[in-house]
Amino acid sequence: MKPVVSIIMGSTSDLPVLSKAADFLEKMEVPFEMNALSAHRTPAEVEEFARGAEERGLKVIIAAAGMAAALPGVIAAMTPLPVIGIPINSTLAGTDALLSIVQMPPGISVATVGINAAMNAAVLAVQILSLSDKELHKRFTAYRESLKDKIVKANADLREIKYKFKTN
Repeated sequence: MKPVVSIIMGSTSDLPVLSKAADFLEKMEVPFEMNALSAHRTPAEVEEFARGAEERGLKVIIAAAGMAAALPGVIAAMTPLPVIGIPINSTLAGTDALLSIVQMPPGISVATVGINAAMNAAVLAVQILSLSDKELHKRFTAYRESLKDKIVKANADLREIKYKFKTN
């Protein structure tokens, strides 16, 4: 089974955040790979990865980085594949990474999720992939329905909580 999503982190210290993306891809039965590559410390390896990603059969790249957060943008500059950037909260509450990833020059885009929002990056990757995979689309639709069911149940549970001045 060949991976269709690649999760790239600037450092393995980002793994606790990125494990949420891996968990969601696993739940959705999407083959993926994980690598640690640094735009600043391993630029040749990043270039080799990005330039060969499409040929290897990848469809979406999730790239996370903190501080200067160049990794998602550097990868996006070297591949036509969609790149989803995750800013990591390492300094300045992650706003430095967020601004670095989201402020790309025209023509080189990185879809950017919230700070440490790895699961949303995986959700976005699955949405992209489900456009051309009917079975994945069914699994993703069922997942979205389960979110609704969870809130409906929570709302029903709230009705059971009693307060003197609560009217519902």
